[in-house]
Amino acid sequence: MRFRRGLALAAAVMLTTALVTACGGDEATLTGYQREPAPQVGEITLPDVATGDEVALRADPGGLLVIYFGYTHCPDFCPTTLSDLRLALRRMDEADAARVDVAMVTVDPDRDLEVLPEYVGGFFPDGIALGTTDGAALATAAAPFGVTYDVSTDDDGEIEVAHSTALYAVDDQGELVLTWQFGVEIDDLKTDLEILLNEETA
Repeated sequence: MRFRRGLALAAAVMLTTALVTACGGDEATLTGYQREPAPQVGEITLPDVATGDEVALRADPGGLLVIYFGYTHCPDFCPTTLSDLRLALRRMDEADAARVDVAMVTVDPDRDLEVLPEYVGGFFPDGIALGTTDGAALATAAAPFGVTYDVSTDDDGEIEVAHSTALYAVDDQGELVLTWQFGVEIDDLKTDLEILLNEETA
């Protein structure tokens, strides 16, 4: 019962993803889907929880930034997605994998800010933990990705969090170039990342 809203939201997001994938895109070799025109997110910044520095949502030159919106108390979608991404990167050529940075944005900042760097670091030693208690700033960051989230308290005083479960790839121009729905196969994720990296150097 506690996670019903989160599961329902995730199902809706996955259905939307499936519809977009079915309706558009000539990139048959890509498992993820591309939005046209690609949303520009590179001017958006969020604080790095570990350092306090503002981080722009764009990749380093010639690289990719993979972004996930989630929370550390997540029992299922978040650890599964981050684990799959970690495995995909491990299966890549080491030099290619080094060109991919990973950032997690918390949608539950009141509980996460103190523990987020350790949580992200458990999956990616160089992972970037992003978060803010400024609700407007978080909403502004989430909007162009199409991310939805909700944090509430149930009748028993338990905190419930519902959030979108997709992964997002941003290039060095700050464009959202690819979105993967929850449950993407690890090898498909690996292949997509390699294709995108090749495009960055073409």
